[in-house]
Amino acid sequence: MAGAGLRKLRLALVQLAVGGDKAANLTRAEGLVREAAQNGANIISLPECFNCPYGTSYFPEYAEPIPGHTTNHLSKLAKECKIYLIGGSIPERENDKIYNTCAVFGPKGDLLGKYRKMHLFDIDIPGKIKFQESETLTGGNKPFTFDTEWCKIGIGICYDIRFSELASIYAQQGAKLLIYPGAFNTVTGPMHWELLIRANAVQNQLYMAAVSPARDDTASYHAHGHSTLSDPAGKVVATTEEKEAIVYGEVDLDYLDECRAGIPVTKQKRHDVYTSATQI
Repeated sequence: MAGAGLRKLRLALVQLAVGGDKAANLTRAEGLVREAAQNGANIISLPECFNCPYGTSYFPEYAEPIPGHTTNHLSKLAKECKIYLIGGSIPERENDKIYNTCAVFGPKGDLLGKYRKMHLFDIDIPGKIKFQESETLTGGNKPFTFDTEWCKIGIGICYDIRFSELASIYAQQGAKLLIYPGAFNTVTGPMHWELLIRANAVQNQLYMAAVSPARDDTASYHAHGHSTLSDPAGKVVATTEEKEAIVYGEVDLDYLDECRAGIPVTKQKRHDVYTSATQI
């Protein structure tokens, strides 16, 4: 168990304004990450597709390997700032496939691992929005957690938040904070963004954060923004609107323990029954 000094951490969600110039996006991200670190953030997350515009036509154009130019930049930044850096996501090229991938770095600049978005954003709401990530992306097939001095953290990306099984798996594995870089749009965002963040937090009695790019009304895809952190009781700890911003929030593990002790949902989950039921 973490000592008394490791029961609270300061999280920063960088709601970045993203444009078409990859180098400019990296420079802008670096400046905001450094600002967040200077303001005491221990763990900092960038949004989904932070180094390129979000869109199926852009993924092949901006895709790069991991390790590669963008992730090497993030590694150096994490080491210099002595932080845990969740690298939002970038289009990752491996052989003939492209993935939507989040790379995570530790305070020494080491790559702790990467998560490839499992649930691709393929939707069609008549008269409002149609988007098919599967036109150019391949879905991942492995959950990913990493350990810190404070707690274990689970990673998802955007559309993954609609699949509560992933959050439950992370909770079963001991995660107490989930961070999902995402880019909900102005149709689905007002409908479900905050609701899903809070629902996943309450269902699994943990802290849940989702971090979006800032909205660009001149772009082909309009991000919802509203990067948000919810506590285990479903209360919004910190949030913002649609413009570029850094959202700061405290993750209090003592409070998490109180929530779990008062309403002991996690202790009563019948994983044995759930597992056998899926095999019928």
